Amino acid sequence: MTEADLKADLHRYLQEAREALLWKLDGLSEYDIRRPLTPTGTNLLGLVKHLTTVELQYLGYVFDRHFAEPVSWFGRHAEANVDMWATADQSREYIVGLYRRAWKHSDATIQALGLDTVGHVEWWSPEYGKATLHRVLVHIIAETHRHIGHADIVRELIDGVVGTREGDGRIASGDQAWWEDYRNRLERVAQEVGRS
Repeated sequence: MTEADLKADLHRYLQEAREALLWKLDGLSEYDIRRPLTPTGTNLLGLVKHLTTVELQYLGYVFDRHFAEPVSWFGRHAEANVDMWATADQSREYIVGLYRRAWKHSDATIQALGLDTVGHVEWWSPEYGKATLHRVLVHIIAETHRHIGHADIVRELIDGVVGTREGDGRIASGDQAWWEDYRNRLERVAQEVGRS
């Protein structure tokens, strides 16, 4: 496999995850995309904002390829978790648009640099801080897919939609009654085992 083939393969996994994340917003109200549905506040638009930050830091800053646009939540003195939720003045269009522009910036970095190009991840430990583009790409793919899992659960809690795209064939097909029966069966097994 050539380096170009390897880059294309890694890029495909990253792009599929990017698109799956944005699909999670489709058809939802402004309220639903911002709703904190876990004790730590996980919400769909916040996940998009966070992954925008991840891409701009890892495929920009780490390789000294800074994003031209100012990003209001960047900076050493930023509020904790500020990249995990959208403020009232940060619209869906703004966050999604910024994420798409971050993709372009990231993609330009991927195209311009060799997989063995070394960047500096200052927030990683010294032994791992000097990281190749290959390692950074693997990290971003893992991070993005991890957050797709969060988004899948949050979206399911909102309206029951699951999967990574419309008509995702990897999800068991069943109507609401089937799913209720399935969930109740799992609950019975959990209770039975929990009593032993």
